[in-house]
Amino acid sequence: MLDLAWQTVKARTSGFIGAFVAILCGTALVAACGILMESGFRGGVPTQRYAAADVVVTGDRTVRPPGGDVLAFEHAAEQPAIPSALVAKIAQVPGVTAAVPERTFPAVVVGPDGQALVDKPSLGHNWESAVLAPFTLKAGSEPRTNDEVVLDSGLAEQAGVAPGDQVRIMTRSAPVSYRVSGVVEGRGNRQATLFFSAATAADLAGRSGQLSAIGVLTSGDVADRIEDVLAADHVTVSTGADRSAAEFDDVSQTKAILAILAGSFGGYAVLVAIFVVASTLALTVEQRRREFALLRAVGATPRQVRKLIGVETTVVSVIAGVIGSLLGIAVGHGLRDAFANIGVVPADFELSISPLPLVAALLIGIGAARLAAWSASRRPSSINPVEALGEAAVQREDVGRIRLTIGYVLMAIGAVATTLPLFIRGQLGAAMSVMATLVLIIGLSLAGPRVIGGAVRLIAPALSRFSGVSGYLASANVLKNSRRLAAAVTPLMLAIGFAVVNYYSQTTFTAAVRQETTRSITADHVITGVAGVPAEVADAVRRMPGVTATSLVRTQVITASKTGDTVEVNRGPANGLDATAGGAVDLDVVTGDLKDLTTGTVALSDAHARWEDKKVGDTVEFWFADGQPAKLRVIATYDHDLAFGDHVLSAADARAHTTAGMDSAVLVKSGDATALRELTSRYPGLAVTGSVAVQDRSDERTQFLLNLVAVGVILGYVAISVSNTLVMSTAARRREFALLRLVGTGRRQVVRMMRAEAVVTVGLAAALGSLVAALPLTLLAIGFTGVPLPAGGVWVYLGVLAGAALLGVVSIAVSTRLSLRAKPIDTIGSRE
Repeated sequence: MLDLAWQTVKARTSGFIGAFVAILCGTALVAACGILMESGFRGGVPTQRYAAADVVVTGDRTVRPPGGDVLAFEHAAEQPAIPSALVAKIAQVPGVTAAVPERTFPAVVVGPDGQALVDKPSLGHNWESAVLAPFTLKAGSEPRTNDEVVLDSGLAEQAGVAPGDQVRIMTRSAPVSYRVSGVVEGRGNRQATLFFSAATAADLAGRSGQLSAIGVLTSGDVADRIEDVLAADHVTVSTGADRSAAEFDDVSQTKAILAILAGSFGGYAVLVAIFVVASTLALTVEQRRREFALLRAVGATPRQVRKLIGVETTVVSVIAGVIGSLLGIAVGHGLRDAFANIGVVPADFELSISPLPLVAALLIGIGAARLAAWSASRRPSSINPVEALGEAAVQREDVGRIRLTIGYVLMAIGAVATTLPLFIRGQLGAAMSVMATLVLIIGLSLAGPRVIGGAVRLIAPALSRFSGVSGYLASANVLKNSRRLAAAVTPLMLAIGFAVVNYYSQTTFTAAVRQETTRSITADHVITGVAGVPAEVADAVRRMPGVTATSLVRTQVITASKTGDTVEVNRGPANGLDATAGGAVDLDVVTGDLKDLTTGTVALSDAHARWEDKKVGDTVEFWFADGQPAKLRVIATYDHDLAFGDHVLSAADARAHTTAGMDSAVLVKSGDATALRELTSRYPGLAVTGSVAVQDRSDERTQFLLNLVAVGVILGYVAISVSNTLVMSTAARRREFALLRLVGTGRRQVVRMMRAEAVVTVGLAAALGSLVAALPLTLLAIGFTGVPLPAGGVWVYLGVLAGAALLGVVSIAVSTRLSLRAKPIDTIGSRE
């Protein structure tokens, strides 16, 4: 059978090109997702500050709720502190030569022009930790007194100072002058580094008895021993490339994002790949139905026909899968570069490439192809041998009942799912619209021949009336071959619906957040800073007469919910406010009072409170941004959850669980702008602006761009499938074109006929794709903004339609002209 299948593939190479391209591209996409996922666990950037440390011990940023499975976890947004008592504990481990404590805190140098030097992260440390890089003194000496500081060479040059000079440094308060005792040379340039005496660093870090990390110097491989000793201390022991995640917060965040993103994106890619490969193989098998009919008529059993199709598909999929897996390396690097351009991944983040994702992608590609082949082979292998040749001459009248039933059920499920944004707000509601659309498209694809057949019966009479002979021929073709038309319409519909919903669901969500934030921030002035706002600024503003002010601390929380035996973990936005926030913020409080918002309390969004069955006075449990558990008393519920998330904490609690330990902004009601500017002038980098400045859209913009990149890649794959399908279906009609020309139809009339069919194909795809997108987007817009029209420029929708139309028309036109190049008499006599 293998030899027969190989001979068939060689003899019908053009017939298998479509399946080959679909499998190759799908495998490359899945392999790229696998590479990104593996890089989320093993990739990174070269470590700098910990280059000389064999082991780095930090707080555990992985939150795993009790009762959850291995996938029930979230990555904390902030680095948790660890007890300083662990230094002695680690030092006693055999093989450890030194356990070096490290304290890390924001420290910004004020330049000669009075401006903060913040072109990259600027961090202060205790001098003892300099040995971990190691940093070597280039000039001067170590800081011996509390008013001395050591700068790295790049920062010293930028500030224009040398040993013995004075330099102003801002940490969590107004700038303080220090004497530069030395200049050091370190590794890399991802961050600016300052070193203080041990006492000064402990004071500036502000966490008594707590450390940021512990660097361990060893005389052998003792990481496992350290892990055993610290097993109950909730820490992470990092070695090798993982040390960079402990050092750089953006790398740590990237590794978590890549693992989650690649899993989600990869799931979409696998689903679309199976869908595209199945559609392409079904078309390939459909075009060979006369061949299979002949095999059945001469005695081939259904099992032999299915086996032949399966082996042929395996041969093609193995070749395409191997090439596609290797191509996935280039696709993975391309995605990494795209993510770097939008700020999701550091530009110097290195991917980790091993055979595992390539082999997995190959197996998935082969598995998807075999599954598609099994589905496509059921019909030609099961028909009666006596009826085989007769049925092969014309297309089947209808699709199977099971397929239709599944299609209608999926369409019903998708339609019901589109209503979820009316009840579920936030990013989850927007995501549900996309999922509902995908379910609708799959259902419509399964029922496509029936639905498109009905639509064609309405269009065909008009087509024949207004387009002469060519229109009559096109009308007859689409009426009698609605299944072939459905195969061409489906991928175009998928591309249009998926692109439109993905774009406008994000723009609508962003518009809803902006709309609600504008209503919620009632402050007259907003104080912001390039590296945060020291907490003392809010206290100083509140001491001004007739002024109401509140700190605003942007943070995140991690929640867990249990549904049956499944534990779901989610990380979402939260905000810290003071009890005095009422004058500068309107949360649309439903129950309780924000004046009770003090340390140890929390306000919940009304929707989240109802979901968790919590009311004022109850206790709610979750995790702070640094992964530390929280058990707080509910003092209020509110409606403006899009602007403030599901949790509003006291500013003190939110600030205590961030690495910077500063406010994101200070919201001021009333007050004199001149007096506020005079106050902020003592803090380089601070500015007094209007309320719009507090609307931090960076995370949402990044998520939006991230989705666009992911969707763009998938749509690129779908576009290849669309072109592939249209070219295959048109090229298979060469004998039909030849017959038309032999009976007197002119070449131009055939071209015009195909042009009319292309218009029908594109028009139906545009209409169905738009309808599929309209329902979820309308309900999403009503649920989020109160109006039925989604937010965003109409030019994107028009651009998607234009792109789909161009792709469809060009693919059909090119393949038609190529099919007409041969003489009709030669073509009609050629084999199929």
